[in-house]
Amino acid sequence: MHHDAAPRLTAVGRALPRHHLDQEELIQALRGLWAEKHFNVERLEDLHRAVQVSGRYLALPLEAYASLDSFRKCNDAFVEVAQELGAEAIQQALARAGLRPRDVDHVFFVTVTGVATPSIDARLVNRLGLKPSVKRTPIFGLGCLAGAAGTARAADYLRAFPGEVALLLSVELCSLTLQRQDLSVANIIASGLFGDGAAALALTGGDRGAAGPRVLATRSVFYPDTERVMGWDVVDTGFKLVLSAGAPDVIREHLGGDVDAFLAEHHLTRRDVRHWVAHTGGPKILQAMETSLALPEGALARSWRSLRDIGNLSSASVLFVLGDLLESGEARPGDLGVMAAMGPGFCAELVLLRW
Repeated sequence: MHHDAAPRLTAVGRALPRHHLDQEELIQALRGLWAEKHFNVERLEDLHRAVQVSGRYLALPLEAYASLDSFRKCNDAFVEVAQELGAEAIQQALARAGLRPRDVDHVFFVTVTGVATPSIDARLVNRLGLKPSVKRTPIFGLGCLAGAAGTARAADYLRAFPGEVALLLSVELCSLTLQRQDLSVANIIASGLFGDGAAALALTGGDRGAAGPRVLATRSVFYPDTERVMGWDVVDTGFKLVLSAGAPDVIREHLGGDVDAFLAEHHLTRRDVRHWVAHTGGPKILQAMETSLALPEGALARSWRSLRDIGNLSSASVLFVLGDLLESGEARPGDLGVMAAMGPGFCAELVLLRW
C-alpha cells in the first residue's frame, strides 16, 4: 500500500468520571476495609505509594462501593457508567475529527472490566444516532493490550475500505472489579494502580484525505506459555486479577528485539522513531520498556505523566497518551512514532505511525 493511502488516526476523545480521589484518600478508605481482615495495612500504604499514582477517577462515589457485594451489582454499574463515558468520549472524538455520528461505518469496542449483551457499542447506536448500517466488533479479553490492538484492527479494516470511517471505543471501569476479599499482593497493587476512564479514537481511510498520522504497519507478538503472567480468574464475585511479578522480565527480554525486527521490515531503526506512545502499565512496566528499548530520558514522559495523574486505565491508557501527543502539536510532518502495549496472553501489539 502506498503511504498516502494508509489509514489515519484523526482524533481522540477522552472521558473521565466526575468522582476523583487523591491517592491518600483512597489509601484511607482501603485501610479501613483491610484492617478489619487483620491485613498488614502499613504494607498496603507502601505498595500504593510505590505505584507513583497521585489520584484516580472512580465510576461511582466512594460511598457507593460498599453496596457492591455481588458480581451482578458491579456489572450493572459497569453497563450504566460505560454508556455515559463511552458516549462522551465518542462525541468528543467525532467533534475533533469534524465528523458526524452517521459518518461512522464501523465501531470497534474494547473492554475487560465488564460484560454486556447487547454490548456497550450496540447500546450507543441509538443514543448517539449512529446509522443503522454501522458494523460493530465488540472485543473482550485483550486487557491493557486492547488500546493498541484495537487501533491495529481498525486500521486493518480501513485498508480494505479506504473510503470509510472507523471508531475505536475503549471503556475500562477497573474500580468495579476490585475483589475486597482478596488480600493477595497482586490485588493490593491493582487497588492502588488502576483507575477508570474511556477513550475513543476516530480513524479515517486513506481515500478520505483527513489529517492525522498514518498507520504504516502493525505487529502482534504472542509469547508462548505465558498465560499466567496476566489476566483474570473468573470467580463467584467477579474478576480476580492474575498479575505475575515476571511481567517486566518478559518485556525486558523480548520487547527490544521485537521492535527492532518490526522496524527493520520497514528499513528503520529505533533511532528513526521520535515519538513513543506507550501503555502506562505501572512503574515497573514503564521502566522495563525504557530498558529494553534503551530509550533516552524523557522518551516516555507522557506515559509517566498519565500514570501519575490518573493511574493505569487498562486499554484506554495508551489512547489517553496518544490523544495528549496529537493535541500537543509536537509531532512534525515526517516524524515517526510507535504505539506499544502489552497484555494478557502474554503478548505485545505495535503500531508504526508517520505524521
